[in-house]
Amino acid sequence: MEGSVMKVTVKVFADLRELLGPEMSLSLAEGRTVCDLLQILGQRHDAFLPKILEPDGQIKPYVSILKNGRNVKSLADLDTELKEGDTIAVFPPLAGG
Repeated sequence: MEGSVMKVTVKVFADLRELLGPEMSLSLAEGRTVCDLLQILGQRHDAFLPKILEPDGQIKPYVSILKNGRNVKSLADLDTELKEGDTIAVFPPLAGG
């Protein structure tokens, strides 16, 4: 059905929690991708996308984005399609030192 809406859960960790909170549920149009989801989160807080994406739009090294526990890099990367009930987890690089 065209125009259907799905709910996905987003969990963020480390310093991203300070920007977005630890967990949220988002309603998205069906057929949306991980990239679409990240753009929506970036609209909520300007500092979000620069923390996880390179200037060319690729996922930064050491950033892990998981869909239902699987790294999206082993799926279709940012083009990984989202489905009803998916859980996306975003782990930024952990600062050392």
